[in-house]
Amino acid sequence: MSALTVLAPPADQFRAPTPDELFNLPPIIPGVEWFTKPVLLALLSAVFVIGLCWAAFANPKVVPRGVQNVVEYGYMFVRDQVARPFLGKDADRWMGLLVTLFFLVLVWNIMGVIPLLQFPVASHIAFPAVLAISIYVLKVYLGMKHQGPWGYFKNMMFPPGLPKPIYVLLSPIEFLSNLIIAPFTHAVRLFANMFAGHMLLAFFSMVGFWFLFEKLSPLGAPVGVLGVVMTIILTGFEMFIQFLQAFLFAMLAAMYIGGSLHAEH
Repeated sequence: MSALTVLAPPADQFRAPTPDELFNLPPIIPGVEWFTKPVLLALLSAVFVIGLCWAAFANPKVVPRGVQNVVEYGYMFVRDQVARPFLGKDADRWMGLLVTLFFLVLVWNIMGVIPLLQFPVASHIAFPAVLAISIYVLKVYLGMKHQGPWGYFKNMMFPPGLPKPIYVLLSPIEFLSNLIIAPFTHAVRLFANMFAGHMLLAFFSMVGFWFLFEKLSPLGAPVGVLGVVMTIILTGFEMFIQFLQAFLFAMLAAMYIGGSLHAEH
């Protein structure tokens, strides 16, 4: 008898969902290994964001109504809370990118609480990593373009006004922080929050279902009700986190772009 058989719980006992079951999904089309549920949802999210913006601004009205009114609120939120604090007079130039990032990441995340879909796209590291790498490349390009290659690294690693001996310690820290740690945390922060949130929702929803419908006993019912209540509470909390992570991802993108455009930052 294998160790796996020994450790496996009996069929009549509750078994928590594993990360492999939740995130290692089979291909939708047999033989097309890359076309999985996260890829499909990412494509649907992109189409939805494009359609939403098209419906809002293809024929804009002076007095916004309906979809235009909703999307304009989102646009103004990104402009006032994300772009202007970090980009100043350059905010309008970068609004297209920042609004797209905010809405795309938000829709990716919300996919995790939509019935039947129920999978946050950003819980697969590849998707936030692609966006983070794109911002990283843009950040380095803009920094070298506006400050020059030497000026970009000089301003990054040797901020003026400090005693020279401090640069021995500070310069490698700044280099690692700006060019390695920053893009890594940009992607991982979003991924980790969506991954953990999906795991929690899956766990408590399975607790509720199993103890209410599978484990039919007086002792199981209270546990099942608790699982349902926790699922509802965590769904509301997760929706807040989904919005917050979309905001933070767009905000960090604006901060990185602003730092490359303006050496004094």
